[in-house]
Amino acid sequence: MTKKQRALAAVEALKEAYPDATCSLTYQNPLELLIATRLSAQCTDARVNLVTPALFARFPTLQDYLDGSEEEIAELIRSCGLYKTKARDIYAMCRKLADEFGGVVPDTVEALTTLPGVGRKTANLIVGDIYHKPAVVTDTHCIRIAGRLGLTDSKVPLKVEKDLRALLPPEESNDFCHRTVLHGRAVCDARKPKCEICCMQSFCRFAAGASSPTGAKKQKNSGAQPKI
Repeated sequence: MTKKQRALAAVEALKEAYPDATCSLTYQNPLELLIATRLSAQCTDARVNLVTPALFARFPTLQDYLDGSEEEIAELIRSCGLYKTKARDIYAMCRKLADEFGGVVPDTVEALTTLPGVGRKTANLIVGDIYHKPAVVTDTHCIRIAGRLGLTDSKVPLKVEKDLRALLPPEESNDFCHRTVLHGRAVCDARKPKCEICCMQSFCRFAAGASSPTGAKKQKNSGAQPKI
């Protein structure tokens, strides 16, 4: 099976297992998703969703953030971790949106990554979920699963993104990434993947190795992934 064939098989298997491919962050508009995604760095989506209702109620518009302060933002997001840095980025991000983008969240990865605190992962999420353009969001689950499937030999987010863009149908790429998050949480755990119940077991290179005599060693070495 070629990488392309394996990628297409993964798309179909994950689509059947997780028909509802949606972002787990709660938001009502592009700015809220942008801010929620910034908060999710080194923090769970569940925690972010507990924090954002009060934040978004206090700052319902871009101008409200600009009329407020980093300190007030920081206080509302304290439990997300790295809250001072995130508050600084959120305030600066809103300032740049107002000054350079007419208050509108841009629709390209190139423009989005000029915003403070916004990397390619966040930019791809916005481009895919808000503007419905082909996007590849390489979070830790996506990187881990792509590697285990044999779709990439890298753990570097940008390299994985490029590898997946070359293999995935553009119209499926965004949903594929959302589904890898769901699958990573439910089945393909970093430390103890449940290969025996995996919908991709029949064509996954990692699952094939895990069932071999040296599988235990391979499984152990495929654990932690770099933070992105």
